[in-house]
Amino acid sequence: MKTWKEELAILKAIILKTGLKETTKWGIPVFTYKGKNVVGIAGFKSFFALWFFNGSFLEDKKKVLVNASEGKTKAQRQWRFRSAAEIDEEGILDYIREAIENEKQGKRLTPQKKEQLPIPPLLEAVFRDDENFEKHFQQLSPSKQNEYLEHIDSAKQEKTKLSRIEKMRPLVIQGQGLHDKYR
Repeated sequence: MKTWKEELAILKAIILKTGLKETTKWGIPVFTYKGKNVVGIAGFKSFFALWFFNGSFLEDKKKVLVNASEGKTKAQRQWRFRSAAEIDEEGILDYIREAIENEKQGKRLTPQKKEQLPIPPLLEAVFRDDENFEKHFQQLSPSKQNEYLEHIDSAKQEKTKLSRIEKMRPLVIQGQGLHDKYR
């Protein structure tokens, strides 16, 4: 696998011309303005990229930005390169300057709240037999409730759904979300 070491060094040198401060987040170089993430650089299997954290606000005059995870990432955009020859220093500086200006203006994409999912009939039946379990479930935040509801609903067989409900019971009673241990 190519590491893109030289290419990433070129991008880094270009970014540092803008006065952004370099830090490391998620194991990659990230460049910030007054502590706010503006752009990062990363190498992938078949390309290397600039990662604009609020890239959805960029005009994208060159039509080079892509949403790396369609349907998941809302504001982030990538500018992908497959060779050092594709690096357009002036174009990159224009995009970064615009990103800094957007940061100065405080432009932010506010995530839309997810709709509360319905409680599946199987879980409702369990709640009827164990009001304490239901009480603890209702005390969880809506996002934690949705994590559990999605987890139960993603099982195809009733046996698996019941197994998941039993496995989540101690976590719910402790007030924990399904994914808390990964946060």
